[in-house]
Formats: sequence, structure tokens, C-alpha cells
Amino acid sequence: MKHLLSSSAFLVVNKKLSKEIGLLAVVLLADLISKESYFLENQKLDDGWFFNTAKNIQEDTTLTSHQQRKCIKILKNLGIIETKVVGIPAKQHFKIIESKLLNYLNSSYDDSLQLDVKKTQTDNKNKEIILKNNNLLIRKEIFINNVEIRNCLNKEEKKKFIDYWTESNKSNTKMKFEMQQTFDIVLRLKRWEKNNKDWNRSKKATMSKIDMHLQSQKKAEELLKKYHNDKGTK
Repeated sequence: MKHLLSSSAFLVVNKKLSKEIGLLAVVLLADLISKESYFLENQKLDDGWFFNTAKNIQEDTTLTSHQQRKCIKILKNLGIIETKVVGIPAKQHFKIIESKLLNYLNSSYDDSLQLDVKKTQTDNKNKEIILKNNNLLIRKEIFINNVEIRNCLNKEEKKKFIDYWTESNKSNTKMKFEMQQTFDIVLRLKRWEKNNKDWNRSKKATMSKIDMHLQSQKKAEELLKKYHNDKGTK
């Protein structure tokens, strides 16, 4: 999901979100997401918290300190980020509230799609079905992008993870991850990785036991064959 708003080499802003909360706020959010990704890749996130300085933000975005304060206030009021000042020397720390951002993106897409339907001035039920399906596809794409920017799983395991959690219900309105009481994608990926490693260790242990059994059986067959050969020469 955050991949839609940021990339490591440059900043990408979401047009719909820019119209909703302002271009400067989205630019700052994209920069914070890039910084969060950096901390995540280097395993320096502290329960989702990371620090960034006004100087660094200005160098990356050209936003002045005054503009940064206004943008931070907007993002905090929307619940998309939290901030705190900690450490010696004191540093501004940020935490991106992924669920709030996802909800806000989804609602923005919902509003846009609803407007598209109104413009057609039709009550066609098929149009409503298309609207719901489009919305599901958008949410799935957001989920896929959010998984793909993580570095904790290989390509094959990421696909398995995505296929498992994006399975939709019978009415095709929700995916499996959306039906969970809580779903922290970072924690779920870590758990998937751990379970995969545990399963591989168990598989190796089982194969090792099978190999030992086969080796013992082979030795027994060789001894039996030698015994018969020795008996036949006497």
C-alpha cells in the first residue's frame, strides 16, 4: 500500500489523496514512508517508530520548517501519523498508522467511484456490482504493494502469503485479511517467515531420519549379501 506513495529513489504522490488533504501534506507523508522503509530494512524500527529531522525533510522535499509543521498537523489530525520527541539530543519521532492510511485511501477511492457511478445517471445493478468488484481489486492491489516492499520473504513465499490472505469470501466483498479482528502486516509476515523456517527445519529433521534409516537398511542388506557370499564360498 505504501509503495503507491513512495519509492526509494524519488517521491510519488497519490493524486486523489493530494486533492483530499493537500499536495504538501502528501509529499511529506511520502517522504516519511520512505524513511520508515529505510528503518525497516535496517531493522531499526522501534514498534513502528522512527526519527527524522526537519533538516533532512527539507533537503528531501524542499518543505520549510513552517510548511512541515502545518503538514504534520494535518496528518496528525487525520490520525495518519503520530509524533513524539524523545532522546538526547531530542529528536522528532514519527509513527505511520497504517490502518488509518488504508481506510482513508479506501474511502477516497470509494468516493471517487461513487461519483463515477452518479455521473452515468443509471440505476443499473450491474454497475453497482462492477463498483464493488473494482473496490475489491483496488484493496487487493494496495495489499500486494504493501507486501512487495518488504524484504523478509523471498518472491515465492510472498506470492503464497498474498494468495492466502487475499482469498475473498463467497460474496466477493472481503478478503481473508480484512475479516481478521486485527491484522498487522509486518507481524504477520514475520510470523509467516518464522513458521516457514520452523517447517523447513522439521522437514530437514524428518529427511535426516529417513536418510539414516535408509543408510541402516542399506548396510544391513550389504552385510546380509556378504554373509551369503561368504557362505557360498565355503
